[in-house]
Amino acid sequence: QVQLVESGGALVQPGGSLKLSCTASGGGFRIYAMGWYRQAPGKQRELVASITNNAHTNYADSVKGRFTISRDNAKKMVFLQMNNLKPEDTAVYYCNAGVSPKGAWGQGTQVTVSS
Repeated sequence: QVQLVESGGALVQPGGSLKLSCTASGGGFRIYAMGWYRQAPGKQRELVASITNNAHTNYADSVKGRFTISRDNAKKMVFLQMNNLKPEDTAVYYCNAGVSPKGAWGQGTQVTVSS
């Protein structure tokens, strides 16, 4: 099974940008659709963006036009470019293989949007 490690989370001011990375190890990365989820304190984990193995993307309404998901199959990586960040984007962001709760998860990376 694939293993995932996220990086790139930070404290950023409203209106700022961040790029999250997810690095996979193990087999099968190319066949997986990949997703970025987030979980804010006291809230359920939600799907933010997903990308299929042939690069079709989908976004939650709350991030459309601000976030971009991409992948590099050769490097076994998935990215989430986040622009015009808002305080409500504050959460732990998780990478997921298969866009399924049953898929592999990373440990998460904290994104805090605050002035």
